[in-house]
Amino acid sequence: MEKQRIQVIGGGLAGTEAAWQIAQAGVPVVLHEMRPARLSPAHHTAELAELVCSNSFGAQSSDRAAGLLHAELRRLGSIIIRKADQHAVPAGGALAVDRGVFSQELTETLANHPLIELRRDVVPEIPPEGIVVLATGPLTSPELAEDLRRFTGMEYMSFFDAASPIVVGESINRDIAFLASRYDKGDAAYLNCPMNREQYLHFWQELCKAQQAELKDFERETAKFFEACLPIEELARRGEDTMRYGPVKPVGLFDARKGDFRAPENQSQRPYAVVQLRQEDKAGQLWNMVGFQTNLRWSEQKRVFQLIPGLENAEFVRFGVMHRNTFINAPELLQPSLQFKKRPTLLAAGQLIGTEGYTAASAGGWLAGTNAARLALGKELLTLPPTTMMGALFEFISSASPKHFQPMPPNFGILPELPVRIRNKQERYGVYRDRALGELDAWYAQFFTPAIA
Repeated sequence: MEKQRIQVIGGGLAGTEAAWQIAQAGVPVVLHEMRPARLSPAHHTAELAELVCSNSFGAQSSDRAAGLLHAELRRLGSIIIRKADQHAVPAGGALAVDRGVFSQELTETLANHPLIELRRDVVPEIPPEGIVVLATGPLTSPELAEDLRRFTGMEYMSFFDAASPIVVGESINRDIAFLASRYDKGDAAYLNCPMNREQYLHFWQELCKAQQAELKDFERETAKFFEACLPIEELARRGEDTMRYGPVKPVGLFDARKGDFRAPENQSQRPYAVVQLRQEDKAGQLWNMVGFQTNLRWSEQKRVFQLIPGLENAEFVRFGVMHRNTFINAPELLQPSLQFKKRPTLLAAGQLIGTEGYTAASAGGWLAGTNAARLALGKELLTLPPTTMMGALFEFISSASPKHFQPMPPNFGILPELPVRIRNKQERYGVYRDRALGELDAWYAQFFTPAIA
């Protein structure tokens, strides 16, 4: 009996990886890529897996989050990481590639695979039948985005996205930051960084003169900010006190460790401004800077935001960004296997599902492609151990709060805590790595033959 042909829509990193894994499992696959039939405003070639923003896949060392993800994908036979290693260029501690050769060779490799049919066409809607992997990225075609909106019931799929920085909880100075909710309503769900007038004015002045990141041409055309989603630096430029009536208003926030500030005798000790951080994950290892969506350069974000008391040693797992993006509300829609809850024969991967970065897109492609093939072959579908970077990433995007969901890059903050606390960061990350790779090896040996080389 002829094996079912799987359709993969999108020839970026995720789609390329997914198609390769499906074919390597012995299942025929059709890979749809709209370029050059229709050009994207961000891409410059018609090659598969074109690297749009940078030629770097991030830190190479496996005791870094991106490097651990590289190491996991090498063990799993990722075509993307294999070609990246083959075409690496000197980049200090990062894995960077000759992007032209990298994409050209991937295109040739997939086009020459006997089980892969590469079609250059625009797919206007989700195929209604069969097994499908959506990997169309942040620039999904308008027709397909509209069809995906109808399928998911989500009203808006493409928009000018704003994301605030995310900070590792352990790097926040808890001697300064205090847990509280405004007016003590509900649980103490926010970490609050108080500022006196002098500290606030210094922060405000530095924020006003900080350098912004440049938008791409296609983003500049659509860069219309909504009042509810203004960059923090834009708010600051509107006046000295604008932020104090918005995201850093101090009203109703009290540090119970210093007494009841609502008492008349303590009014003089009330903070002049307060920066709030909201818990980002279940374990409270990551914290989102509330209302701090920004278009500042990353180096400027670190410099200026570390002026906030309590964040002087803040470790950022993601800086704030503002750019046009398309991604689904994965916690509401996806399982950790990357299947849609509503339709298990439809899977998704890449930036479309709210993962961030080249390596994370490749990882999503690996899992979606592997599970699509296993679905066609009648095999058990897989989820990875949550102690691995891949497993933790897909567990996060499928279980985070749907109300506040934002794209997430690989980072150690999403991994389950170690049984014994290790204060030295480098040593701690090394233990995370050893645990992840050891458990990945055991997991792989359980489901695949032969075991990892």
